[in-house]
Amino acid sequence: MKRANTFPNGSPITTKLTYEDYLKTSDDERYELLDGELFILPTPSLAHQHVAMKLATRLDTFVEDKNLGVVYFAPTDVVLSETHVVQPDLMFISSDRAGIVTSANIQGAPDLLVEIRSDSTAERDENLKRKLYAEYCVEEYWLVDPDARTITVLLLAQDDYAEGVMYTVGQTLTSSMLEGFSAHLDEIFLSPT
Repeated sequence: MKRANTFPNGSPITTKLTYEDYLKTSDDERYELLDGELFILPTPSLAHQHVAMKLATRLDTFVEDKNLGVVYFAPTDVVLSETHVVQPDLMFISSDRAGIVTSANIQGAPDLLVEIRSDSTAERDENLKRKLYAEYCVEEYWLVDPDARTITVLLLAQDDYAEGVMYTVGQTLTSSMLEGFSAHLDEIFLSPT
């Protein structure tokens, strides 16, 4: 993810941006707004897309069959505040919290967020977004690494995430939030070539 130092029209960015500024960005690129800084999101790799599709399919089927809520995938804006707008790879919003879903975006923290790592987003996903998601009370946060073929599940404990459980190929991921959900990682990740 690279920082956008100018607006799409070429004007320099000199102050902290807000959601109103974010709405003026080009539809030709994907962006996130983190603490008032605009970042351009890179095009996902094929491995990233494969994992996103596999996890989204499993999550959506489980959530729909149990009538638990909804699953969305990127690009969907999650407006956490005027200066924090993210586009997580996948998210689950429980039926109890359906009021945060609008026709344009998600207004508040989903119950579960999934970020699929790339070299350009890893630092941000593992540090800045981890702190941000804890601050806004995202109950469960999955960090997916397609190259290492791992998924780390982090659970909110007060104002930070407790040490996560890392799942790897040969293991079956489970979720505290989605009781009964499981995904065998051999079926999620592409085989190394």
